[in-house]
Amino acid sequence: MPTSAPSRWIRALLKSLGPGIITGAADDDPSGIATYSIAGAQFGTKLLWTALLTWPLMAAVQMMCARIGKVTGRGLAGNLKQRFPKWLLLAVVIALLIANTINIAADLAGMADAASMLSRIDSRWFVVVFALLISWATIRLEYRQIASVLKWLVLVLAAYPITAFVVGADWGQVLRNTLVASMPHNKNEWATLVAILGTTISPYLFFWQASQEVEEEKLAGQTTLASRRGATQGELGIRNIDVGVGAFFSNLVMFFIILTTAITLNRHGIVNIETSRQAAEALRPFAGNFAATLFTLGLVGVGFLAIPTLAGSAAYGFAETLGWQQGLNKRLTGARWFYVLILGSTGAGVALNFMGINPVRALFWTAVINGLLAPFLMVAILIVAADKKLMQGQPSSRLGWIVVAIATVAMFAAGIAMFVV
Repeated sequence: MPTSAPSRWIRALLKSLGPGIITGAADDDPSGIATYSIAGAQFGTKLLWTALLTWPLMAAVQMMCARIGKVTGRGLAGNLKQRFPKWLLLAVVIALLIANTINIAADLAGMADAASMLSRIDSRWFVVVFALLISWATIRLEYRQIASVLKWLVLVLAAYPITAFVVGADWGQVLRNTLVASMPHNKNEWATLVAILGTTISPYLFFWQASQEVEEEKLAGQTTLASRRGATQGELGIRNIDVGVGAFFSNLVMFFIILTTAITLNRHGIVNIETSRQAAEALRPFAGNFAATLFTLGLVGVGFLAIPTLAGSAAYGFAETLGWQQGLNKRLTGARWFYVLILGSTGAGVALNFMGINPVRALFWTAVINGLLAPFLMVAILIVAADKKLMQGQPSSRLGWIVVAIATVAMFAAGIAMFVV
């Protein structure tokens, strides 16, 4: 029996999904979930419109990073090294490592707090167990296996749209606040907007996306730099679909987390969220056990997706800057310092948890820091993407360059407004 056109289209779409869908899902890490929960609890549905803004901007930035990795055969740091002084790039990757380590610590705390709520076991045990499990998988599994696991973990994000529909909403008001932008009026609202931009358009995702393009090419047998250079229009088109789908679902989940916390917590006067556990438990009286449990399970699951991405992105950046052997396709002995950095940042994240950090506030302010750092890095990405020689005669399209430039200006403007309003 001949295959129908819709079936062929769906099969082609599923086949195209790879690094882009993983990157998009990793964007909704516990840091993102905490940021969106704070936005919904404090401001209700006023910031739902940001999901429509961040979707095309995030997609454009990630498509540009994917193109850089795809056509040059190098990760982002390897390309930045060709255009900027080594000292400047080293400063960037050190800042990336510090921000990612804090993010890992806060993500582990958020996951552990959620798991503790479900099991009634001390959350500190879960911090250690989750860190050991993620570290073991990163070292022992091949890239092919890691990528496969991460793709399946994307499904946990479905917990958030389901939770929103279980709770119920005034869809007329939701539509109005989605289509009509309500601009921030004070420092706190601007800081929340910067945090939303920073957790959606995050520096670590730039490095991860480009490096995963290289990993995919190595997996296909293109083990030398020369063999990885250049890409066909078909290959670039497939990756654009992959990244576009990933960005769409990432921002869809963001929309529903803000909505869920707005119609439960904010509606009932709960505006200050201090822990992930508090966010989930506060849902229970208004949304029921099922919705609160779904919210919590999603938080734990997405942490397993995000932490390898956070640790790996900094390791890729350092490895390319300092000329180390690198790649999740290599064994520990073949990329020793690359894996030492992954294990070190994860271990430092565990240590920070035993120093009494506040998980949700740490997650939120990590997002703010990312929102302030990202536009500086995006300027460098724009320069690389427009370099015809570096990009093997396949620079970014004019439209793509303009959209990323708009995203850069918007993030600079939000960051400045946070300090001057």
